[in-house]
Amino acid sequence: MNPYLSLLFYVVFIVALMYFMIVLPQKKKDKRIREMLESLQVGNDITTIGGIVGKIVNIKDDELVIETSIEKNQLKIKKWAVRDVNKPLEA
Repeated sequence: MNPYLSLLFYVVFIVALMYFMIVLPQKKKDKRIREMLESLQVGNDITTIGGIVGKIVNIKDDELVIETSIEKNQLKIKKWAVRDVNKPLEA
């Protein structure tokens, strides 16, 4: 067997391994985040990447208005800043 051919097999194997271990999981994570951001609704409880917890009161394009406390302080944030969504339980 030609030594260059075996070297080519090793290189192809390493590239394929990197693709399946790095690129595919990142694509799945990006898709999950995109779906979560598209499903935001008024009334959802969210946590931002800065750790602020609040309830969505208004959604406009790529911005959200959230209430953050009992005093109903309102903050305007960008959608990309949402880390987690806790949808309220319906009774």
